[in-house]
Amino acid sequence: MSTATVDQPADAAPAAAPSVDRIAITVRVRRFNPEVSAESAWVDYQIEMDPKERVLDALHKIKWEIDGTLTFRRSCAHGICGSDAMRINGRNRLACKTLIKDINPDKPITVEPIKGLTVLKDLVVDMEPFFQAYRDVMPFLITTGNEPTRERRQSAKDRERFDDTTKCILCAACTSSCPVFWNDGQYFGPAAIVNAHRFIFDSRDEGGEQRLEILNEQEGVWRCRTTFNCTDACPRGIEVTKAIQEVKRALITRRF
Repeated sequence: MSTATVDQPADAAPAAAPSVDRIAITVRVRRFNPEVSAESAWVDYQIEMDPKERVLDALHKIKWEIDGTLTFRRSCAHGICGSDAMRINGRNRLACKTLIKDINPDKPITVEPIKGLTVLKDLVVDMEPFFQAYRDVMPFLITTGNEPTRERRQSAKDRERFDDTTKCILCAACTSSCPVFWNDGQYFGPAAIVNAHRFIFDSRDEGGEQRLEILNEQEGVWRCRTTFNCTDACPRGIEVTKAIQEVKRALITRRF
């Protein structure tokens, strides 16, 4: 069956694009430039944004249209790389996953660097201590014997045992939300323990005892005070506090 069509006049105007309701917001950024001042300062930026856009979009608008000196990290912009972790309205979040409409745009939106790590400039912190703790727990598969001739197989049940902690994207949101880490930069921190957990409970791995001994040290899992800040801050929904408690239990029982 044919479908009737209506020819449009050649000079007909194109259909109007749907309007976007933009709102005026204030983004209050904690700025720091060691070449200018030893102190940080809050700077307000008034911009217009679609409330369905993200805080990262607002930062891009500020940098590209108002002040090109604003410095922050970002990469994939889709919540996978973990580069743009920052404190937004007092909570650790990923700027690329935080919608403006979800954080009360009627009030100034505060943006500042994550805590517990040295600020290098504006929203950029020195991540080296964080990554050193990650390296210290040996986040890789440890096995003995000859190199296998086929893949190391694992049952679905064994894989499920550590599935949650494989989701970590190393954004440091959990570690930099931890009061113990704020006060003692030597503490391994939640992210390092989560990544140790991922291999300690992997049935294919043979380095569990080594990792447990590392985390049994003075700055290991026993520094955790179970405040649940880390679990609340994780943008991937990892049960961080639960993972830390499971590592503590493995240290006591030596069963993993």
